[in-house]
Amino acid sequence: MLTNTFSHIPGIGLITEKRLWESGIRSWDDFVEPYPVKLSPEKIASIKDHIDLSQKHLAYQPEYFAGLLGTDQHWRLFPHFRHSTAFLDIETTGLDKWGDSITTIALYDGRSIFHYVQGDNLDAFGKDIQNYQVIVTYNGKCFDVPFIESYLGIKIEQVHIDLRYVLKRLGYSGGLKRCERRLGLHRGELDGVDGYFAILLWDEFKKTNSRKALETLLAYNIMDTVNLESLMVIAYNLNLQKTPFSQTHCLPAPETPDIPFRADPRIINKIKEEWGHPVSFP
Repeated sequence: MLTNTFSHIPGIGLITEKRLWESGIRSWDDFVEPYPVKLSPEKIASIKDHIDLSQKHLAYQPEYFAGLLGTDQHWRLFPHFRHSTAFLDIETTGLDKWGDSITTIALYDGRSIFHYVQGDNLDAFGKDIQNYQVIVTYNGKCFDVPFIESYLGIKIEQVHIDLRYVLKRLGYSGGLKRCERRLGLHRGELDGVDGYFAILLWDEFKKTNSRKALETLLAYNIMDTVNLESLMVIAYNLNLQKTPFSQTHCLPAPETPDIPFRADPRIINKIKEEWGHPVSFP
């Protein structure tokens, strides 16, 4: 989709881009003579210069395009930089980045799953995230990334696609689990487990040293990142429907990887019983 994009060029908005597509200029390679009569020589020269620049940055610099595109158009980056994209989610002891702590972090790049646990390997995250140029989160701009930066003392400088805003623009708002349900994604034995429940799972692990509690927490945390890939693909395809490329650029649904941890229903039920059953978590 990036090579079909013109709205990152100064002076070319979404309306002008649409007119270019309708005139038959569907990609950078199509911008050749005869040019549309409504474009001035100066505008033509500017477009050609920026296409040349775009070609030079296409291989390895998503930040170039992210800086020129509106944040609501960052979905266009995904296919081209998918090989260097990580889906990211954290679990914490609470919402205060100054008083609470990170318990686990999950990272998924569409091929491999990585997990980080407080008191074990949490510090390794800072090095591993440098292997990626783009991160995808849900509400990560407000929560995950500031929390990581504060708690680990690192800077997350990758191009950031926050699906909270991409999906909201498509009419899907609310929390991650609500968007998943509306878009047909289900969590099986993890249905009903949410961020607050994740806090209780960590508390159970710390109090009892229950490996099952930790594995259930990690299964939940990793499922968030795996589902982020599915949501990214869905959001990309939905956005494509507003362009002439819905039939040619559509992405297939990703395969679900084998998650290395399993949720333990007994631990989930134990926590629910301790808090009363049924339990409703905010």
